[in-house]
Amino acid sequence: MSFSISGKTAIVTGAASGIGLAIGKQFADAGANVMFADMHEAQLVDELGEQADESNIRYFAGDLRERLTIANLLSATIDAFDEIDILVNGARQVVATDALDPQDETLDQLLNQSLLPSVRLSQQVAKRMIRRGEEREDGDGPLGTIINLSSIAARRTHPELMAYSVASAALDQVTRSLAVALAPHRIRVNSIAFGSVMSASMQETLKENRSFRQDIEAHTPLGRVASPTELTETAQYLASDASGFMTGQVLTLDGGRTLLDPVSAPMH
Repeated sequence: MSFSISGKTAIVTGAASGIGLAIGKQFADAGANVMFADMHEAQLVDELGEQADESNIRYFAGDLRERLTIANLLSATIDAFDEIDILVNGARQVVATDALDPQDETLDQLLNQSLLPSVRLSQQVAKRMIRRGEEREDGDGPLGTIINLSSIAARRTHPELMAYSVASAALDQVTRSLAVALAPHRIRVNSIAFGSVMSASMQETLKENRSFRQDIEAHTPLGRVASPTELTETAQYLASDASGFMTGQVLTLDGGRTLLDPVSAPMH
């Protein structure tokens, strides 16, 4: 089965930096048409300015918390490339939470920033894919695939990351629910839950807390932090026909970090 995504069209959100940018570039290098979407226009210009408007690369700047922005993103992608085959929901935010402060609003913030835009964009992209399927004469081939970027925080507890963990866990459940709902329409939905990967947010945090890296590496069995490009091939696998019978799955990419029991005593 081929890992090829050549000729397919992908929307990648959170694509101005870090993992989203790496996935978008990997897809473009693999021959896909890619719409890089992010709310930070200056970063998109810095990263893609010289490549934008080439045959297979475009970018879109806007706040996906706004429903109109989602509609405009779809219109821009269809105008540029005619169809949408792949959606990567990569826009995410990591913010510390005070779990005991009733005035803390980070849970609302992350649900509105990291979860709801991914749900709404997935629904709109799926509607477009279903409409295309109704217009096609062949009724057997796949119509599209949706990939959510999640986190191992969904399964691990850290009080200061409560909001991020809740948003990640909710996104995992969205992955499963949409996978079942969209399976009859030949649309697959999967997720990559990652940890110990050098995301843009990790890079910023490590600038101020260099000791955090040693802690992460010490609790990652493979003993290192992965580069964003190490996640991109997993994303391409999920976007390709090689994973054609996989849906509703949350793949873990964390160097074995979730395998460790933090209690050193050999007892339960």
